[in-house]
Amino acid sequence: LSESLLGNLELTGTLALAVFTAALGSLQFGYSLGVINAPQKVIIENHYARALGVSLERSRMLGNSTDLPEEPKDPSVVMYWSLSVAVFSIGGMISSFLVGFIADLRGRVKGMLMVNFLAIIAGLLMGLCKMWMPHIMVIMGRAVMGFYCGLTSGLVPMYIGEIAPKAYRGALGTLHQLAIVIGILLSQVIGLDFVLGNDEMWPLLLGLSGAPAILQSLLLPLCPESPRYLYILLGKEQEAKKSLLRLKGPCDTTSDLEEMKREKEEAAKEPKVSIRSLIFSSVYRQQLIVALMMHLSQQLSGINAIFYYSTSIFEQAGVSQPIYATIGVGVINTIFTMVSVMLVDRAGRRTLTLVGLGGMCVCAIAMTVGLKYQLDLPWMSYVSMVAIFLFVSFFEIGPGPIPWFIVAEIFSQGPRPAAIALAGCCNWTSNFIIALTFPYIQALMGCYVFILFAALLLCFTLFIYFRVPETKGKTFEEIAAIFQKKRPMAKHSTELDQLKTSTDA
Repeated sequence: LSESLLGNLELTGTLALAVFTAALGSLQFGYSLGVINAPQKVIIENHYARALGVSLERSRMLGNSTDLPEEPKDPSVVMYWSLSVAVFSIGGMISSFLVGFIADLRGRVKGMLMVNFLAIIAGLLMGLCKMWMPHIMVIMGRAVMGFYCGLTSGLVPMYIGEIAPKAYRGALGTLHQLAIVIGILLSQVIGLDFVLGNDEMWPLLLGLSGAPAILQSLLLPLCPESPRYLYILLGKEQEAKKSLLRLKGPCDTTSDLEEMKREKEEAAKEPKVSIRSLIFSSVYRQQLIVALMMHLSQQLSGINAIFYYSTSIFEQAGVSQPIYATIGVGVINTIFTMVSVMLVDRAGRRTLTLVGLGGMCVCAIAMTVGLKYQLDLPWMSYVSMVAIFLFVSFFEIGPGPIPWFIVAEIFSQGPRPAAIALAGCCNWTSNFIIALTFPYIQALMGCYVFILFAALLLCFTLFIYFRVPETKGKTFEEIAAIFQKKRPMAKHSTELDQLKTSTDA
C-alpha cells in the first residue's frame, strides 16, 4: 500500500501534512475518551473525597497502587465521578449541532484552528485542578473538552473527505478512526500507575488531553483550504485551483474543477439546508436514514461496553492482570483499523461494514456462552477473551471507521454540514446512553447482556445489506444520483421547490 501511495502524484507531501494535521484533532478525541477510564480512577475518586471533606481511610494511605480494596463510597463522590465521565458526552452532543456553522463560517482549516482554544483551556483546567477544587476543575475541563471533541469529530472527517482524491477517499477517511484508537491506546499506556496514573501525576495525565491542539495550531496555517469550500461555497475558482495544485501536485485540474462546477450547479438548485429542513425533507430522507443508522450501528453494537468496562469484563473472565488485557484490546483496535485503511478502497465500504457487523454478532454470542459456562468449564474464559479480541477486530474493520466519513460521501455540498451535525449528535447521544445504562443492563441481564447487542447487530446487518449502496470509487455526484433513483422524480422536484422557498435554509 505504501508503495502505491508514494507512487501516485495525487498523494503529495502537502496532502499528507493536511491529513496528519487534521487527524491530530481525532487523536485528541481518542485520548480524551480513554483517559478518564484509565487505572487511576480510584486515585481521582480519593482526591474528590478529600476535596469534599468525606475522605476515606484509604485516601490517607494512597500511594501508586490502584489495587486497593473496594470500600463503600460517599454518594457525593460517586455523583461527581459519574459527572466527570458523562459530561464529556453531553458537551459533544451540544456542540455537534454547531459543526456546519463553524465549518462554513471561516472555512474548514480556520474552523479547526478556531476551536483549538477550547482544547487548550480544557487541558489547563484539568492539569491545574489541584490548585482549586479538583472535582469542579475536572468536570469543567471535561465539559469543555467534550464540546471541542463534538466539533472536531465533524470538522475532521469533513475536511479530509473534501481534500482526499476519489481513489483514496476511503483510506484517508479511515485515518480519523485510526487516530481515535491510537489516542485511546496512548491514554491507556500513559495512564499506567508507574507512568502518569499515580497520586502525584494524574492531573498532568488529564491535562495532556489538550497537548495535540498546540501542535495542530502550529501546523494548520501550512494546510490548504478545502477546494470544494473555496469553489462551491465562496465561488473562488482561482483559489480553489491553487489549493488543488498544492494538494495534488503538478497536474491537470480541469476534471476536478468540472466536477466541482457541476456540484455547484446542483447546490444552486438545492440551497443550503438547515438541520430543521433536513429532518423534515423527503428529498434527503434516504440518505439521512442511512447516515443515522450507520452511526447507531457503531454505538449500539456494544463496542463502548467493551471500551468502558473491559477491565471488569476481563476480571469476570478470570484474568489476573485485567489492565494489561485492556491495553491488549487497544493494540488490537489499532492494528485492525490499519487493516481497514488498506482494505476500504479495495473491498468497499458496504462489504467491510457487513463483514464487521456480522462478525461482531457471532462474537457477541460466543462471549455470552463463554461467560455463562466459565465457572463450570475453566477453558471457557479463554473463549470469552478471544471473543472480545475478535469483537474489537471486526468493529475496526468496518463499523468503527466507515460511519465517520460516509456521511460526507452520500450528501452533496448543500445539506452536507447539516447532515454531519445530525449524524454527530446521533453518535454522541447513543454513546452517552450506552455509557449511562450499560451497568444497569448488565446487572439486570448478567452474562446474557451481549445477546441484546447480538440482536441489534443482526438488525443493523440486515439494514446495511438491503438499504446501503456501495460508494467506493464514485464521485459525490454519482453517489447522489444513486439515492435520487430511489425516489419518485415528481415528489423530488416538489420538495426541492419547497426547500428553495424555505426561510430557514
